[in-house]
Amino acid sequence: MNSCFTLVMKLVFLGTSGMVPTKERNVQSIYLEYNGDGILLDCGEGTQRQIQLAGLNAQKIKRVLISHWHGDHVSGLVGLIQTVGNFAGDHEKTLQLYGPIGTKEHLNHLMNSCIFESRVNIEVTELDLKKLEIFYENDDYELKAINLEHSVPTLGFRFERKEKRNIQLKKLKELGVSQGPHLKDLQQGKDINYEGKQIKADEVTVIDSSKAVSFIFDTQLCDACYELADNSELLVSEAVYKHDLVNKAEEYKHMTAHQAAKLASECGAKELILTHFSIRYKDVEELESEAKDLFENTKCAYDLMKLDLPF
Repeated sequence: MNSCFTLVMKLVFLGTSGMVPTKERNVQSIYLEYNGDGILLDCGEGTQRQIQLAGLNAQKIKRVLISHWHGDHVSGLVGLIQTVGNFAGDHEKTLQLYGPIGTKEHLNHLMNSCIFESRVNIEVTELDLKKLEIFYENDDYELKAINLEHSVPTLGFRFERKEKRNIQLKKLKELGVSQGPHLKDLQQGKDINYEGKQIKADEVTVIDSSKAVSFIFDTQLCDACYELADNSELLVSEAVYKHDLVNKAEEYKHMTAHQAAKLASECGAKELILTHFSIRYKDVEELESEAKDLFENTKCAYDLMKLDLPF
């Protein structure tokens, strides 16, 4: 390992079915964790149970990203909010929720659809973005979104880890520099003085360019998809149908496995994971096979599938 500050992104596919759950597949939700921050992308029915089955801690979830307000993407929100609130302890938990235009009204209706005590402070931000834009950032990463083309207002999301410097431990060892808090200065590009020797950051670090994971759920293939997925390390895309049902996909403004692979190939993605499958496909291998004809590095997600990405 070259750097002592390597971080790993965790991705867990909590639900991979479209429209309704099956015995094997719950409806849409993905958990992303980076440097202790938990991010939930969509929250279909049963998501809180899937979180438990995956061995995840719901208290880590700080942000919820809602692609759109069809029921299979949001019907688990009340349960999630109850779970987070019930185990938040004495301090009120704050949950940042981002979604398309109409999110505040829809959430209000949802919260009033049953009687429960919410112990969660929900901060809602509505996004209406004609181009790919940052809606949240910290020192480590940016979250971006753009409007897609579905039957209702819909967003696609992109997680982008910022450019960073990696420490070259072998070079430090050759210079007699031990590990310690002084390495943080080097990682920030600052030269240091160590035991009377000047250590230049440019000589013992290398720039690690930004990396992105893009998420495209319900939409027809459009220009915004290409903007969103451009040069992604990983593209996670819906593949509701095989391409023999492309007319049906166009009618309901969804994508086929063939179209998702075409997108991955043309936008320079390194890997494609398909999700959000129609219940007509008991075996999604045929969707994977269709996509691989265009983009070899493709696989289909399954419920509770976990990925660790070196980011």
